[in-house]
Amino acid sequence: MSAEASPGGLPRHIAIIMDGNGRWAQSRGLPRIAGHRRGAEAVRRTLTAATEIGVPYLTLFGFSSENWKRPLDEIDDLMGLLRHYLRGEIAELHRNGVRLRVIGEIERLSPDIMTLIDNAEALTRDNRAINLTIALSYGGRAEIAAAARAIAAKVRAGALPLDAIDEELIASHLLTVDLPDPDLLIRTSGEQRISNFLLWQCAYAELDRRAQSPAHRLRAAAMAGDPRQAAALRPAAVPVHDDRNVPRQPAGRGLGAHQT
Repeated sequence: MSAEASPGGLPRHIAIIMDGNGRWAQSRGLPRIAGHRRGAEAVRRTLTAATEIGVPYLTLFGFSSENWKRPLDEIDDLMGLLRHYLRGEIAELHRNGVRLRVIGEIERLSPDIMTLIDNAEALTRDNRAINLTIALSYGGRAEIAAAARAIAAKVRAGALPLDAIDEELIASHLLTVDLPDPDLLIRTSGEQRISNFLLWQCAYAELDRRAQSPAHRLRAAAMAGDPRQAAALRPAAVPVHDDRNVPRQPAGRGLGAHQT
């Protein structure tokens, strides 16, 4: 689904690769988990800024499918941080009107985390201040491959003619079927890679790779009156895309900061 600018020229959907946390900690002689905790704090600030300036959709790259190759002790620390977030912060998100959704191969997570995610999504389902999506255990290539398999199965079963396959059909089989495509992609570390994040969806997104806090950039754009990205600072309640009748894709669904 293509994105359109919100009133005032603000991006309708901002996607952020919140990486560099581990390297930030190591450069200061701290354990990598200290950087990941700092990344979680950055998530909170970014969400607050996005809500204040009226961005309807915010998607954060939390934990990639490739991150499972990291040392086990680091993965354990990250999963502990995820549990802490889901247990301790969801109530506040709910009070602030945030709708939370998680996309990715959630079935790779431990059962208790899967339950926490399901509970958080159910609790915040009808909230309307902002749509927060976190990509967890997520890979863009795997998402596209899963969509291709689902479409191929329908063709083989005779339920779908081959000439019906087009871009719109493929997009309807992605994990982001109920979200507009991002029109702004931010990478906090300054790296010039998209790292397998929303490969299909970010085809036309503008790339911002300045190594600066995304929360600072969101507020600065609004204060500066940038006609492409800014609107007057204001709390905003926006319509939530109602996907209660949209079936989930079997590839999984998919928190935190993309940990690199």
